[in-house]
Amino acid sequence: MASQAGRSYNDAIDALNSLQTPYAIVEARRKAGIRPDAASIAEMQVYLRRIGYTPSDLERLNIVHVAGTKGKGSTCAFVASILSQYQKTYPVPAKLGLFTSPHLIAVRERIKVNGDSVSEELFARYFFEVWDKLGEAEEREGQKVVDQRLDIPMPTRPVYSRYLTLMSYHLFFQEGIDCAVYETGIGGEFDATNIVENPVASGISTLGIDHVFALGNTIDKIAWHKAGIMKTGSPAFTIEQLPEATEILQKRAKQKGVALKILDVDPRLEGVKIRPDALFQKKNASLGIALAEAALRKLDPNISLDPSRLPQQFVDGLEQVVWRGRCEVKAEGPIIWHIDGAHTVDSLKMATRWFAGGCAQKTGPKALIFNQQGREEAVHFLGGMLSTLKAQGQGPFEHVVFCTNVTYAETGYKRDFVNYQYDPAAVKALTAQRAFADKWSSLDPSAKVVVLPTIEDAINHVREVGKTSVGQEETVQALITGSLHLVGGALSILEGVDAF
Repeated sequence: MASQAGRSYNDAIDALNSLQTPYAIVEARRKAGIRPDAASIAEMQVYLRRIGYTPSDLERLNIVHVAGTKGKGSTCAFVASILSQYQKTYPVPAKLGLFTSPHLIAVRERIKVNGDSVSEELFARYFFEVWDKLGEAEEREGQKVVDQRLDIPMPTRPVYSRYLTLMSYHLFFQEGIDCAVYETGIGGEFDATNIVENPVASGISTLGIDHVFALGNTIDKIAWHKAGIMKTGSPAFTIEQLPEATEILQKRAKQKGVALKILDVDPRLEGVKIRPDALFQKKNASLGIALAEAALRKLDPNISLDPSRLPQQFVDGLEQVVWRGRCEVKAEGPIIWHIDGAHTVDSLKMATRWFAGGCAQKTGPKALIFNQQGREEAVHFLGGMLSTLKAQGQGPFEHVVFCTNVTYAETGYKRDFVNYQYDPAAVKALTAQRAFADKWSSLDPSAKVVVLPTIEDAINHVREVGKTSVGQEETVQALITGSLHLVGGALSILEGVDAF
């Protein structure tokens, strides 16, 4: 798999997929109560050293670090877009990196250089350089036990997401990146990205309930984890939070000696076209502005930034930002597709509110395609979507489709979408989808609810609705939401593309 003979991009993705934790082990750890902890960071530090770097080396990347439950990806995109505008006329940043997760269509989208996903060639090259360095280091040094509780040697190579984090550092160093924007994966305190000791700035977007096994089931527990990215000596910013979250963020900031600034919506956004034109996105943009300003001041201490008016580079960066899979609208014949990834009850309500706004003054049936795989609690998210539609003065979805994240009807998963962390038997039996369907039917008995095995089947089902159930001057208003894996698979089918 990872021999010298097989070193293409597809070989790299196959090798990467071998680093996924299988469902049975995920469940065993869950039942045993094994969660990420300080040992996770200690192991990442060992892996980093084994590929030739130290945590202090990461300072050369001038990292902007962002955590949060909702909006962290959008915030990262705003920061990177603003900084990319400065690249056109300023000497800094000379080369800009962006690391986000998950990917929508191709794994290589997670690592961007100057706004573009790294090529398949570059991805494969750096992937296998890290692969080899880790293997050679273990042969040279022997196995190492970091987590004394289990007394089990750390694996030769870290698991999937941690490997990509490690690889991103190597790629950014080798490609001469002088400023990098990093989105955390899960949490913050024990996240793989949190081995950076002195970020240029840290930002925490809106917090909510998510990843409860790893982070806890209350907002204050989750806030504790997210606050872990704040570092002594580095500026930190957040936006309006629930009071209990704010209290924990401020408490941890004080403990760390960090001056945490809580931002209102930046008044300089007046007249700036933020998409979508919604309060939550203006909060994300305000956080992005503060982080970009901090980065620019670090990169060029002599730079002049007007506190009363946004420079044109900021305006252009905010208005021209590209962040796929979030609040996208695509017209396809009689169907208007509304596409927005949403993985919490709050973000699903936001997505539904945005969809309802797009449906205003439109006639024709509404359709929903939804999935959240491997999350039993997601069945309780559905009622919020219906109530939100009603609150916005809209009728319900006439057609509702629940599908898996399997991409294609004939060939199954695209290689980049393979996920071993879900119960394969449950995916095959459509267990979650049937539970969603039963719940929706109980909430709205009038809806035409179907369960289908793949994303392709779901899209084709709605296309059939467009052919048979719309009158003249009518359109099908279709919302695809839930898992970003669902959203990415849908976009790859609708656009026929291999990566963004």
